[in-house]
Amino acid sequence: MASSPVAFSSVLGLVLVLGLFGMMTGSEPVEDKSVLLDFLGRIPHRKLNWESSTSACTHWIGVYCDSARSRIVEVHLPGVALSGQIPPNTLSRLSGLRILSLRSNALTGPFPSDFFNLTSLVGLHLQHNRFSGELPRDFSAWGNLLVLNLGFNHFQGTISSSISNLTSLSALNLGSNNLTGVIPADIHLPNLVSLNLSGNNLVGDIPESLRKFPNSAFSGNRLIPFSTNASSSSSPLSSRSPPGSKSPPTRSKKKKRILTQSEILGIAVGGCGFVFMIIATIIILYFTKRRREQNVVSGKHSKGDRSPERAVTSNQDENNRLVFFEGCSFAFDLEDLLRASAEVLGKGTFGTAYKAALEDSTTVVVKRLKDVGVGKKEFEQHMELVGKIKHDNVVELRAYYYSKDEKLIVYDHHSLGSVSTMLHGKRGGTEKRTPLDWESRLKIAAGAADGIAQIHKENNGKLVHGNIKSTNVFFNHKLEGCVSDLGLTGLMNPMISPVSRTAGYRAPEVTDIRKASQMSDVYSFGVLLLELLTGKSPIQVIGGGDEIIHLVRWVQSVVREEWTAEVFDAELISYPNIEEEMVEMLQIAMACVVRVPERRPKMSELVKMIHDVKSSETGTQPSSEVSYAPTPVIVHAQQGEGQSSNSSHCP
Repeated sequence: MASSPVAFSSVLGLVLVLGLFGMMTGSEPVEDKSVLLDFLGRIPHRKLNWESSTSACTHWIGVYCDSARSRIVEVHLPGVALSGQIPPNTLSRLSGLRILSLRSNALTGPFPSDFFNLTSLVGLHLQHNRFSGELPRDFSAWGNLLVLNLGFNHFQGTISSSISNLTSLSALNLGSNNLTGVIPADIHLPNLVSLNLSGNNLVGDIPESLRKFPNSAFSGNRLIPFSTNASSSSSPLSSRSPPGSKSPPTRSKKKKRILTQSEILGIAVGGCGFVFMIIATIIILYFTKRRREQNVVSGKHSKGDRSPERAVTSNQDENNRLVFFEGCSFAFDLEDLLRASAEVLGKGTFGTAYKAALEDSTTVVVKRLKDVGVGKKEFEQHMELVGKIKHDNVVELRAYYYSKDEKLIVYDHHSLGSVSTMLHGKRGGTEKRTPLDWESRLKIAAGAADGIAQIHKENNGKLVHGNIKSTNVFFNHKLEGCVSDLGLTGLMNPMISPVSRTAGYRAPEVTDIRKASQMSDVYSFGVLLLELLTGKSPIQVIGGGDEIIHLVRWVQSVVREEWTAEVFDAELISYPNIEEEMVEMLQIAMACVVRVPERRPKMSELVKMIHDVKSSETGTQPSSEVSYAPTPVIVHAQQGEGQSSNSSHCP
């Protein structure tokens, strides 16, 4: 029975409506999504945020879709603790997959043969795993492959000549495996620009087509070196006699001449001089290398040393890898971190902080810790404790790295800078400065108090921050104070930092930073409040270093003489109707910095006090809009409460 025109048009209309609805709501690669969930459900791993109820294209860590969101085209899972063999018939079903990165995990077993079903693949990264067995014998299915990296595994056997079928290949890394035999003489990879076959057991000649690559690409093998001289282009083997044969004696065409005594003496003197030069060169090289090693150990680097790559030695233990915390959305590993462009942000009490910009545009802060006085187990336990803290006003610890020589921790980067920079930057200089207004200072104080109070609740109320100062307080997405660098004091060797700015925050009872307490945290927080109120640094050196002014003592002396108005930052004078709030905050700060620890309020009590002050605060503006422009913080707040910088990941 034929369909009526009316029925057909109705069906067509329904199809168009459903299609339009699908375009508006956003499609999902349902089948590919199911494949990845199947893969994840059949292999041990660090917890990822892959859920069937969320979008794989916009929410899943390490997953990227095509523009139509119809296929998954990239999967990046480096360093997510994948272990064991890759489940068969899982990833190989992603027929649209172009890039697959499973590097820096603990994957085992032979090379997954069903990967050759991925005919669209252009990049395969399996380095730094524990794969074993022989390499594939037939690569013809991967005509589009550009990058193949199988380095740092346990692959055995020989290299198949079928690798020449990878005619598009631009980078090949088979280094640091257990490959044997010869490199196929007929190997031909016309587009290859990067090669690494080092660290294997290969023998024989280096094929002519690969002699354009440096010797480092073949080091650590038993290959016959080749000469770059045109006169010696023939293989060294061609000049050798067959095994067991004797070379026929050759007759000298010239009669041997007996050397005179003077000639013999000249040769002896020249030989001695040559030997002396060699010995001197060896001695110079030895001491130069030793001096460099000493400089690395002592932390003395060249002027251009601005990267965390310098902070990690080249011979890392393969088992010491970057450890991420649950819920972290970053998809990079130590190798990515070491390749990142970086700059030094500053040197603090516990180490040097670097801003690292990774290749995928992620920006993080890497801190190289110094003077760590605990072993690996205790370090890891403490990192796990700190890494579990999830709070809007605590900068979340994302990852850490531990080896015998180096300890690194990774935080989010905050592009607005620290409170110290916003409060003191450009002050007293010729450059125009935008002052930090009272509303912003209140939000800093309230947020920092909330964060420290949360820290004090952790570990059954036993955790201590230990390093509260304005350089360790940033702005979160709510533009409130957000504290970082917490809980490191217990890991350090006993010492008192000579840095005066740090000393200005230290409670008088603290003589060993490892014995910092929650009450000493309260003292340091009180100094931070005074810093916000006065605009002055905790310690000021004047008169060429002859005189040191401690902020706490100065404020106490001024208040004692009833000159309270002299305490407050001159940049706050133009804000009307805030005097009462400033005095209340000053009283809170003074209660925090009393000398007897038992008389200081607890952080939970301070939270209520500060929020009471904040709730009474009304949106005040400067009386002179010409002289005092709104701060960047206020501009952001006017744009919308949820807006923040892309590089600021503090929850």
